[in-house]
Amino acid sequence: MRAVRLSAVNRLEIAEVPAPVPAGGEVVVTLRAAALNHRDVWIKAGQYAGLKWPCIPGSDGAGVVTSGEAGWLGREVIINPGFNWGADEHRQGTDFTILGLPMEGTLAEQVVVPQIQLASKPAHLSWEEAAALPLAGLTAYRALMTRAKLQPGERVLISGIGGGVALMALQFALAQGAEAWVTSGSADKIAQAVELGARGGFDYTLPYWSKTASPDQFNVIVDGAGGPGFEALIDLAAPGGRIVNYGATRGNPPGFTMRKVFWRQLTILGSTMGSPADWAAMVAFVERHRIKPVVSEVFPLAQAAEAFALMERGGQFGKIVVRM
Repeated sequence: MRAVRLSAVNRLEIAEVPAPVPAGGEVVVTLRAAALNHRDVWIKAGQYAGLKWPCIPGSDGAGVVTSGEAGWLGREVIINPGFNWGADEHRQGTDFTILGLPMEGTLAEQVVVPQIQLASKPAHLSWEEAAALPLAGLTAYRALMTRAKLQPGERVLISGIGGGVALMALQFALAQGAEAWVTSGSADKIAQAVELGARGGFDYTLPYWSKTASPDQFNVIVDGAGGPGFEALIDLAAPGGRIVNYGATRGNPPGFTMRKVFWRQLTILGSTMGSPADWAAMVAFVERHRIKPVVSEVFPLAQAAEAFALMERGGQFGKIVVRM
C-alpha cells in the first residue's frame, strides 16, 4: 500500500509499504480520508517525544473496515485516536498513547487498530468531514464540556480560532447554547468565525487588546496556545471563571500575577485528548446537533508534502485533509 513515510527529521516521502495485518481483536480500516494535526508537524520536525524512524504519521482517519472482527466488516467508521486511556476518568494512565506514534498512523491507504477504537461514521458527514472530526472533536469536547462544564447562556472565549480544536470548540459552544467569542491574529479568520456563529472576535496582535476586548468578562476560556498571551486571558476571565488549556503552541507562559487567580476565584484546568466516555459522548453530540467539522483544504495522498507545508505556515482555517 502507499503511505506517507517519515524516514528522518524533515524527510517525507510517499512510499510503498507492507499492508498491515490484524491480530486478535484488531481490524484493518481501508481509509478514505485522513487529517493532519500539529502533532504530525512536530513529529516531522523531530520535536516530539518517543520519535522513531521510519514512521507513518497521522492520528485522524475515516474509512471502511475490510479485515478483522466480523461484526465490523464492511462498516463505515471513524477511529478514536486515543489508546489505553485507563480506568480513571479524571486522567489518562501511564500507558496512554496516540495513534500515529508509536503505532503506525492514518496517512496511508490502510491502518490496523483495535476494534474497540471504532465508532460508526456519522451519516451526515462526508468522508473528509468525518476524517477531520476525531482528534480535534475529542480534545475540544473534553476541554469544553467535561473539564470546563460549559452551561447554556454562559459566555465563552476561544483563543486562536482557525485551528481544528478551536473551531470544534466554537461549534460545540454554540450547540450548547453559549455565547461564543474568539481571538486570532487574522481579521479574515475572525470574520469567518463570525459567519459560523461567533458573536465577535479580538485581534491579539494589537497592543492592550484584552483591556478593550469586551465590557463583560468570560465564564469559560478555552486556550491551546499558552505563551505570552496567557495573562491576557486571565484578565478576561470573570470572577469564578474557568480557563481550560489543552496545549502550548506558543510555549510556556511567562510569570503571571497570581493575585489575579486567587483573588478572583479562578479555576485553571488542564485537558488532554479524552477518555472513551468522552469519545462516545462527543460522537453522540455531533450526531444529535448535526455538527460538521470545518475543512480548510483537501489534498490527494501524493501531495501530502503540500498539506504539511500549509499547516507549517499556519495558513489553514479548519482541518487539512488528505484524501486516499
